[in-house]
Amino acid sequence: MQNISPKISIITITYNAAKWLERTILSILSQSYPNIEYILIDGASTDGTVDLIREYAPGVAFWTTESDHGLYDAMNKGLRHATGDYVWFINAGDTLPNADTVQRMVTKISKCRVLPDVVYGETAIVDAEGKMLGMRRLKAPKRLSWKSFRMGMLVCHQSFVTKREIAPAYDLSYRLSADFDWCIRCLKQAKTTYNTHMILSHFLEDGMSTKQRKASLKERYAIMCKYYGKFATVLLHGWFAIRFYSAKWLRGRV
Repeated sequence: MQNISPKISIITITYNAAKWLERTILSILSQSYPNIEYILIDGASTDGTVDLIREYAPGVAFWTTESDHGLYDAMNKGLRHATGDYVWFINAGDTLPNADTVQRMVTKISKCRVLPDVVYGETAIVDAEGKMLGMRRLKAPKRLSWKSFRMGMLVCHQSFVTKREIAPAYDLSYRLSADFDWCIRCLKQAKTTYNTHMILSHFLEDGMSTKQRKASLKERYAIMCKYYGKFATVLLHGWFAIRFYSAKWLRGRV
């Protein structure tokens, strides 16, 4: 077993999210693990978010509030300010499940011969009040590689922790699915991955509009074609459609 305490850079991106940001901040600042670098990147909020950040600033390693070019531009800012061994994005409204989540994760990876490049786990879904809605539909695979994402984003971004040294900048040409592309690129660089078999995050159901969801899926399709080839992607989507409509038909017969 390694006697290690890697620095974990946890990054929160926020914009006009005062109504749920505090629970995110408290879930990070209440962690029992001592070697956390907390970074807050705000997009020039006007709803009281900045006052809230100032209130908790003593526990924050770095924070800024300034206009940006969207979510992924802000995430790139967070990456540039991170100095940890690992980077972990927990955005406004999302939380860590309990106060010992980071400590339990570090205890698990410290048993590895070398620190894994990517650490991952499961995700639970919560509503705007923080009430548990259930587990994420897609379950993290036993073994994760960049090829795993041919089947979709099997690991939620908030439960995907990667070494900073292999984390690239987000590709700003993707407006809604740059996180999908980013995770694949991290995994292509990773030599080792580690499944914690833990719930690593509580993800706020974002209420994405139908129009946005369709645009996001269109981007993901393009990303999958880029990494896995158009022919294989078309075949897989054909299988997804058959599986979806078969399940729907079976439900209708019950």
